[in-house]
Amino acid sequence: MSSNDPPGTEARRTALRLLDAVLRKGLPLEAALDNAARDLTRADDRAFAHAIAAEALRRLPDLDALIDGATRKRLPDDAKARFALRLALVQALALGTPPHAAISTVLPLVDGGPRKLVHGVFGALIRQQAALPELPSLPAPVAERWREQWGEAVVAAAARSIAAPPPVDLIGAPPAGLEGISLEPDHLRLPRGTAVAGLPGYEEGKWWVQDISASMPARLLGSGEGRTVLDLCAAPGGKTMQLAKAGWNVTAIDISESRLARLSQNLARTGLSARVVAADVMTWSPPALVDAILLDAPCSATGIFRRHPDVLHRVRPKAIAALAEVQGAMLTRVAGWLKPGGRLVYSVCSLERREGEEVVGAFLDRRDDYRIEEEQRLLPGRYEAEGGADSFFIASLTRLGSPPSDNRG
Repeated sequence: MSSNDPPGTEARRTALRLLDAVLRKGLPLEAALDNAARDLTRADDRAFAHAIAAEALRRLPDLDALIDGATRKRLPDDAKARFALRLALVQALALGTPPHAAISTVLPLVDGGPRKLVHGVFGALIRQQAALPELPSLPAPVAERWREQWGEAVVAAAARSIAAPPPVDLIGAPPAGLEGISLEPDHLRLPRGTAVAGLPGYEEGKWWVQDISASMPARLLGSGEGRTVLDLCAAPGGKTMQLAKAGWNVTAIDISESRLARLSQNLARTGLSARVVAADVMTWSPPALVDAILLDAPCSATGIFRRHPDVLHRVRPKAIAALAEVQGAMLTRVAGWLKPGGRLVYSVCSLERREGEEVVGAFLDRRDDYRIEEEQRLLPGRYEAEGGADSFFIASLTRLGSPPSDNRG
């Protein structure tokens, strides 16, 4: 960083790195944050850089439409000038940054490059009183894919839901007396941006933060009464804590030791107990059959786009197809671990049929010892008046008493 750079330039440089990591390298926004923010020493600068990048990703098609309408020759998608303009425009048009501050902190990012072009395009758009649409436009390939699967109403609902960061959902035993709304038992919704660490009951572990949709798979299993359950792909632990609170004897499995460390911290804070195992579901096996299984399978995460807008720009159909194969293999492997009469809940935070309905349908075609009891497809628009919810597919399956007709699982 040059000593002549305006204050705040380094936060914008971090935001530029974040956009580059997502759009050019295909990395998740959260995973890229530590490396991108390596030069920032203040937590508020780090948070601001993240906010700029996330808002730019929410608004990317509309930002690019403004840029393309103001340039004689279209800038390449990976041009540094386009990235700099995205950052300057999203600050001025969506985040309330004064235009002179937005451009002065971005121009140093193109030193030795097209500063005049960036300054000229930005200035022209500001003089024209350019504005972003009230509702963001989804990336065209995503809108087309979801329109084909779910129809125009869901695409419109998705655009409405991504317009702003989501509210805060508390699960467990949320504190009474707060100004919030309850959408399900043991749930309280608070306004977006609520600082949760200082709320009553946090230190005592009475509740945890978990989107209302993410709480639905564990709710399907009901009261445990000491029965055994495997929570597979369990970290960071929201479902594990739900199951433990509901009286299940929980074994939580996840391949990531670092994410399991967070799960263990959450269990310690809440005073709930579970056996925690670092293992790959595809190579690990339980010592005995269990009463229930919750498989929250690794997926494209396209259903949590309002919370993680980067998924709209980095997840492609090829990746969705590859993940669906993994999910099918995982579901087949764990099916043999369940006692006859037991319940298996399969869930993905995906808006793709290929990862939900098609995976379960193919599984049931292979297995005559399982039947489906309940299926939920949580689409954009659910709880919209109350602030929305993430999108999930959830299926509850029962293992029948007869053995499978083949040995493929």
